[in-house]
Amino acid sequence: MSEQKNVGIVIVSHSAKVAEGAADMVRQMVGDSVPLAAVGGNADGGLGTDVGAIMGAIDRAWSESGVAILVDLGGAETNSEMAVEMMPEERRERIVICNAPLVEGAVMAATEASGGSPLDAVRATAEELMGG
Repeated sequence: MSEQKNVGIVIVSHSAKVAEGAADMVRQMVGDSVPLAAVGGNADGGLGTDVGAIMGAIDRAWSESGVAILVDLGGAETNSEMAVEMMPEERRERIVICNAPLVEGAVMAATEASGGSPLDAVRATAEELMGG
């Protein structure tokens, strides 16, 4: 039986620097054991998010075990939802958007994923930070 890859993590922020910084923290905590992609800013390099860029990040972090997305503000969540809807149907059910703080959630989700946990457990670990 082939070994299943760890759940991937996507970080979506309105700021490219925030996304890069959060990804850097995750890499320092879990190394390369988790597929990871970060995206931030709009197409013009300002604050915002871009659906196409989010789709690219999902592709870069893709794992057969699924992908957990962490976002900073409402617009990032909306654009992430749109990106998920535009993904191939067979991938959509393996992508979740976590209701968790961006940096802490990404670190906790990646730590859980690095142990080989399934997508539901990765999401639950990140969302525990919201008290529910």
